[in-house]
Amino acid sequence: MSKFTPGKSSAANVLRPLANAELEKRVRENSDELLQLRLRKAAGSVENPARIRKLRREIARCKTLLTQKTTKA
Repeated sequence: MSKFTPGKSSAANVLRPLANAELEKRVRENSDELLQLRLRKAAGSVENPARIRKLRREIARCKTLLTQKTTKA
């Protein structure tokens, strides 16, 4: 388990200043890429299986930030 390190930028801190439209665009693009990777995985020809996990997490981060921004407003 990782510990919080002050001053170290996290993925969420990089995404936080983006506008809602940009976050929604990232969710769509990552979802499309995730679908393609899942199809290739089923066919047995995926080069980097860890990319699937990274995409799922980035989608979740973007959706979380979108929810936070809409509930604040």
